Amino acid sequence: MSPFPIQEMTLPVALSGSDVIGQAKTGTGKTLGFGLPLLERVTVPADVESGRAAPEKLTDAPQALIVVPTRELCQQVTNDLLTAGKVRNVRVLAIYGGRAYEPQVEALKKGVDVIVGTPGRLLDLAGQRKLDLSHIRVLVLDEADEMLDLGFLPDVERIITMLPPKRQTMLFSATMPGAVISLARRYMSQPTHINATSPDDEGTTVKNTAQYVYRAHSMDKPEMVSRILQAEGRGLAMIFCRTKRTAADIAEQLEKRGFASGAVHGDLGQGAREQALRAFRNGKVDVLVCTDVAARGIDVEGVTHVINYQSPEDEKTYLHRIGRTGRAGAKGIAITLVDWDDIPRWQLINKALDLKFPDPAETYSTSPHLYEDLGIPAGTKGVLPRAERTRAGLRAEEIEDLGETGGRGRKSAAPATAPREERPPRTPRQRRRTRGGSSTEEAAVTVPTPSAESVAPDEAAEPRTPRRRRRTRVAAPEGVSAVAVAEAPGVAQDAPAAVETVSAVAKAAPAAVAEEAVAEAKPRRRRSRAAAAESVADAVVAAPVAEPVVDFQTVAGGAPAPEPVATRPRRRARVLKPADEVDFQIAPVSEPATETRARRRPRTAAKPRTEAVAEAPVVAEDAETRPRRRRPRTAVKVETAAVASEATAGEEQAPAKPRRRRARATTAAETPES
Repeated sequence: MSPFPIQEMTLPVALSGSDVIGQAKTGTGKTLGFGLPLLERVTVPADVESGRAAPEKLTDAPQALIVVPTRELCQQVTNDLLTAGKVRNVRVLAIYGGRAYEPQVEALKKGVDVIVGTPGRLLDLAGQRKLDLSHIRVLVLDEADEMLDLGFLPDVERIITMLPPKRQTMLFSATMPGAVISLARRYMSQPTHINATSPDDEGTTVKNTAQYVYRAHSMDKPEMVSRILQAEGRGLAMIFCRTKRTAADIAEQLEKRGFASGAVHGDLGQGAREQALRAFRNGKVDVLVCTDVAARGIDVEGVTHVINYQSPEDEKTYLHRIGRTGRAGAKGIAITLVDWDDIPRWQLINKALDLKFPDPAETYSTSPHLYEDLGIPAGTKGVLPRAERTRAGLRAEEIEDLGETGGRGRKSAAPATAPREERPPRTPRQRRRTRGGSSTEEAAVTVPTPSAESVAPDEAAEPRTPRRRRRTRVAAPEGVSAVAVAEAPGVAQDAPAAVETVSAVAKAAPAAVAEEAVAEAKPRRRRSRAAAAESVADAVVAAPVAEPVVDFQTVAGGAPAPEPVATRPRRRARVLKPADEVDFQIAPVSEPATETRARRRPRTAAKPRTEAVAEAPVVAEDAETRPRRRRPRTAVKVETAAVASEATAGEEQAPAKPRRRRARATTAAETPES
């Protein structure tokens, strides 16, 4: 077994302690090219026991640091170093985001020799003084060009400033843009630039990888991919997409078509991403749909097909994508599906890499040359036959509990694959309509209806069913009006007596009718508390009463009042009549005696008219009624005083003009003083 060219050229220079810039094609063994010299520079207890190192060089602080751009690459490098350093018992720790802090902090306290991490989590732990970088002897920047593309250059520079100035620095990447070269010049001391290629491998791509490029329609791509995945000799396959949404959609479509597929992209949690990679390595999933986050350093044995579902952004991304197959001397197939809109971008990539596909052939899922190039059996459809669905699938791989980032302690959560019957069933909440703080069913059961024997005849009534409340204007009861009550001499001359009369009527009415009247007396507009209280008192007086009927003879002191007629209440108009024909009884409206006309009063006349109510309260008997204009609700209360006062003033003054609508402040002055 012979080493790869990059390993053969790098190992002697790196073991001598010099700075190295290594450049080689992806999949040619760069990890062990810097990993073996790094493991040799680390001092472990076995070296002290054998006498190769002094005891004072032994420390629990990390002695080597490897900075990588992605979490998946961090796991890949950590596994390779653990395998290579197993004989010497080298302690290697992976530090990256998406995991809980506590396990990583505990491992640092126990002692670590080599740290592999991403820039963000390394800076976080170093800022909390949980990570000591003062004993670092070797620094390695793997995939440096990708770190620059992801915007990690400021973080990498901050990490370098925390390291000792005397150290060995190695930088490895498949491509070397100008920014990487300038970074090397600033932080490296006389580096040796090694560009390793195989003698029989020409060009920028690996010779063992066969490349096919097709011009495909976006709506036909899922069908094409489904048929390509059924080609003869296909092993594991990776499908690369440009966006996270496309990757999730293609993985779902392939699963519906019968393929064992998984997804890896940035929108997934770290546990789901690691679950998909483990299932892919273990063979439970044979199709991995991912974004460019998995295009760097992922080394899975047995990948035979790489499909570029969408055209890559540039030539570097294309090289890293197709580098997932044909690794370590194996053969692979790279297929690129270029949409019509991506033809200009692909032509730039083709020119930069000196490929032979400037104008891809137009291809569909039924094109004969697609079957011939990729070895697809004739008659293959876009759905995998049930007889070939032998993979366990993504659900067969358990999701590891990584803990909440920043949580306290390591709390063992319930496994994600817990059987459904063990979980307590959730009782659905029953919603019930309530009235007055208690449900209608409870009110009907717990509150018994009083019998007719225990309740007075006036109070015995059937249980009233709750009805829908409506906002209505308070109307006067049938046959009874508030004006008639106010026209009584007792009410006009003694205001406290009127209040007692109102309270007597309220006590005589059933409680249910009073509540209904109060409910219907809710104003449409917001009013002050005083106005609300007055409207409630008016509503109690105006409440329709069936039994008993109020006898107004005791109130007015005159003849018995006629029986109320069941007619629709109407609004009463202001009438004028001489004072000598005043009758205090509630009599029906007779023929008009004289034609009267409302006049406009000055504001100063409000108080004299109010005082005139106590002296000569009169009511017109035979006067012609006219409908009045609609006034505010506060004007209804002063109508009683206005009828008597205007009747008296009608003899001495000229006919009054129609009164205009006044504001609340004006009508408040006309209220009778008690």
